[in-house]
Amino acid sequence: MTTIRIPTGQAPGSVLGAAPGTTEDLEAYLATGGYTDATGPEELLRHLAASGLRGRGGAGFPADVKLRAVRERGGAPVVVANGEEGEPGSVKDRWLLRARPHLVLDGLARAAAVTGAVRGYVYLSDPVAADRVRRALAEREPCLPVEVVETAHAYVAGEESAVVRRIDGGPALPTAKPPRPFERGVGGAPTLVSNVETLARIALTAALPGLRRAIARSTLVTLSGGSAAPVLTEVPYGVPLRTLAGELGAPDAAGALLGGLFGGLVDARALDLPLEPGALAAADTALGCGAIRFLAPGACPVSTAADAVGHLAAESARQCGVCVSGTAAVRDAVYALAVGTAGPDTLVHLERWSRGLPGRGACGLLDAAAGLAGSLLRSFPELVRSHLRGPCPGCARAVSSPASGHGHRLTVAVPDVSAATADDRTARTAPTEPRLPALKGTP
Repeated sequence: MTTIRIPTGQAPGSVLGAAPGTTEDLEAYLATGGYTDATGPEELLRHLAASGLRGRGGAGFPADVKLRAVRERGGAPVVVANGEEGEPGSVKDRWLLRARPHLVLDGLARAAAVTGAVRGYVYLSDPVAADRVRRALAEREPCLPVEVVETAHAYVAGEESAVVRRIDGGPALPTAKPPRPFERGVGGAPTLVSNVETLARIALTAALPGLRRAIARSTLVTLSGGSAAPVLTEVPYGVPLRTLAGELGAPDAAGALLGGLFGGLVDARALDLPLEPGALAAADTALGCGAIRFLAPGACPVSTAADAVGHLAAESARQCGVCVSGTAAVRDAVYALAVGTAGPDTLVHLERWSRGLPGRGACGLLDAAAGLAGSLLRSFPELVRSHLRGPCPGCARAVSSPASGHGHRLTVAVPDVSAATADDRTARTAPTEPRLPALKGTP
């Protein structure tokens, strides 16, 4: 079961909050300064721009720029809180909707005020989260009509054009772009599709503008790997990856799978990198959704890559021929490496695909598969070449069929969040989760 850890000396402005194991009701949320009228839309936009807040859905686009783009289209915009979490190693968005639905709804209302939106949606696949959001909507009538839209869980279902397509009554599958949702989205209207953690940080910035920089430079992370139980926590930018590995109980990690499946694999030397989007991008990896899977000593990264690309191939929307054939080819090549049947040309093909496939699909799934292959070759070149000489014992124990899509080995369970009742209010002040030592980041 995934553990929630509250940082020692947790400062105000935390998305994790004081009692992350219990759903925060309206009374508790108002007590934190939620739904305040103190910060207007224009002032909030200035604070977001000054703070440098970037989206937490994976792409990391500047929040203020995205809001302005929708507003400048005019008409009757739509705002969407995107809580569909397709990455198997991430739990933060589902936890957030289960535990702090009012914080997300407050952020959605702020986004509506900035963009001039007339309708809102909360989009998700988790039935528990849907129930908590509906309860929150019943506790406090929103400032604009808000509808909860449920979808089937899938890797591509949270892609922004898939979100729009599903809300409009179609399948949750990506579409070709342009137009992008900010140009033409739900019902043809300019649409903001924003990750729920991004909206939570917008709400916190409105309530605590003096802490805007700290709010923007902290992030929820899901840590997993090895024999330790996964951990959901909140950390400041700048914390070394190696420190996070130690807090998980994996101080001797041999590397990591970063950003869910999007950031690719890194070796042990990269664990000295700071958890900061710019630094990670400069090292050819990414923070993505904040999911980090550490590789245990002795674990073979080829088997991890085989699991990851197998999952991506199984999750393909099967709309783009290049995605269907490309992800299958990458999957089969990495599987061949894992079981010792790869030929000399396998590495040549993987290198070519890692460079030539990105950007050719309707969504990022093909990019993730190609990026994983490229990161495996870059980060573990000698180890990969050793797989050409015969089966790897570690891989043989971990890998089975190439078409089985073993994403379940990378899947992290959502932490338990109990529904709030009036009797819970005293308990909220005394959380029982183990605490994470205070971690220093960069200002």
